[in-house]
Amino acid sequence: MRALAAAATAVAAPTPVRLRLRLPLGPRALRSGHCRAASSTRLLRSACSATTMGDETSTSASVPAQQQETTQSAGSVKQQLSKLVISSLRTTVPEVEVEPMVEVCSKVCNNAMGLWSKIKGSGTSFKNPNAIGQAIAKNLPPSDIIESTSVAGPGFVNIVLSNCWVAKRIQDMLVNGIRTWAPILPVKRAVLDFSSPNIAKEMHVGHLRSTIIGDTLARMFEFSNVEVLRRNHVGDWGTQFGMLIEYLFEKFPNWKEIGGQAIGDLQVFYKASKTKFDNDEDFKERAQQAVVLLQGESFYNPYIRPVLDEFYSKGLIKESDGAQVIFIEVFTVINFLKPFSSMISWRYRLNVEKAEWIIYVTDVGQQQHFDMFFSVSEYVTAARMAGWLPDPKEKKFPKTSHVGFGLVLGSDGKRFRTRSTEVVRLIELLDEAKSRSKSELLQRLTENGKIVEWTDEELEKTSEAVGYGAVKYADLKNNRLTNYTFSFEQMLSDKGNTAVYLQYAHARICSIIRKSNKDVEELKMVVGSPEETSRLLLCQATAVVMRQCFQLLGITPVYKL
Repeated sequence: MRALAAAATAVAAPTPVRLRLRLPLGPRALRSGHCRAASSTRLLRSACSATTMGDETSTSASVPAQQQETTQSAGSVKQQLSKLVISSLRTTVPEVEVEPMVEVCSKVCNNAMGLWSKIKGSGTSFKNPNAIGQAIAKNLPPSDIIESTSVAGPGFVNIVLSNCWVAKRIQDMLVNGIRTWAPILPVKRAVLDFSSPNIAKEMHVGHLRSTIIGDTLARMFEFSNVEVLRRNHVGDWGTQFGMLIEYLFEKFPNWKEIGGQAIGDLQVFYKASKTKFDNDEDFKERAQQAVVLLQGESFYNPYIRPVLDEFYSKGLIKESDGAQVIFIEVFTVINFLKPFSSMISWRYRLNVEKAEWIIYVTDVGQQQHFDMFFSVSEYVTAARMAGWLPDPKEKKFPKTSHVGFGLVLGSDGKRFRTRSTEVVRLIELLDEAKSRSKSELLQRLTENGKIVEWTDEELEKTSEAVGYGAVKYADLKNNRLTNYTFSFEQMLSDKGNTAVYLQYAHARICSIIRKSNKDVEELKMVVGSPEETSRLLLCQATAVVMRQCFQLLGITPVYKL
């Protein structure tokens, strides 16, 4: 997105666009990382090509129009190129199962070497990795996407995208909307379990990453035409909630008469109840009894009997020493006395909510739990025996996944605590982000004399959009699996990889379009005509893409700064 912003705001002399496409040819997992495309000023007319290091051998991919495979509106660029690479790999090495990856990234992968290590010595006709790369390039099906291909060094496969195809794709997006660029996913409905607020306390910094990442995943699914059911596992019903309830009953015996209490008051009450819980044994006992009265997973109670009936009807439940059990390879589910609410919730989500993909978003501290739960848990195994979930080796849906994330740290390098130390309340954090954003905006507008052009309402809305967006972007730009240190100074900077920088770039693009006094809607049908028109359409295309990216991240774009 930063590269697109730089491309549109430059509006300078022609510069070819060069994108690096990684073609991992071995059966390996996706690697997380941050990919950036190179900047461009003439996207509508320039080549999108792959660059490599070392000697290159080029191959033209010019194909008669009647032989070309039409790929417009067939998913993302990555998906369309992946289809071509899959076809080539099946022709090149039909005896080896290979899962190709195509990434627009700043590095080139030498996966041909990995493939060579699998087939050398097996009677293959290939003499070296470069020969494999040459064959992959040669066996790519005819397509209007590809301008040419080249192979460098030990099998690096590079693809140059067709200028005409890129221009048509941009024009199609401008005319028909950016959803024509949406990826095509193999599911229609997903359940995302994220955020997990504790209703006994206010939300705090510890809820930040789960909420932001979960919401962004939901938006990405929805952009891909997947219906998303957002779910919060409201916790917890344990000791904390019991002691809070008991404390409130003591403090407000006539609670029906006093009306509702603000959640902010609960934070004070929670601290007071914790102190009393630690120092008053009688209160502690009453609080624990309150917990017992709360427990029961009552929502799923009506679904317990249908689950048992299903297991009985499928012959999964057997009698053993007077107990009703399910025998599986490693574990035995005994008497159903264990809390198997996870199974009940899965059945509900699979059979009632019709979920094809269930995703849990929690911190990496729970990674081992989910890994074990999804792989060897007796309940998951029983669910597979009942036919609810497929074998994970089959890579079929429905399926369950865990999305882990690192912790948010303070300036002292320690994680935010929730029980024994003061924590930053989420509302305070967001208010501070907005306040700092407004202060910096007022200072800049005062210095450049443009403060008179802004209304109070515009200042409030812009400060909120920039401040909140800065918090979200700062979280999402970091490696999801590692910890990061929270810093207002870094996230609200207008330099570097920040939301503020991107908001300024988007606002400048909008300013360029406004000052042109041209109707962009009328220009959309004439891509590639006069240079000013082409550049304005590049600006408009970039603005549309940026706004969609902002939407996916849950950030409100601003149109002037």
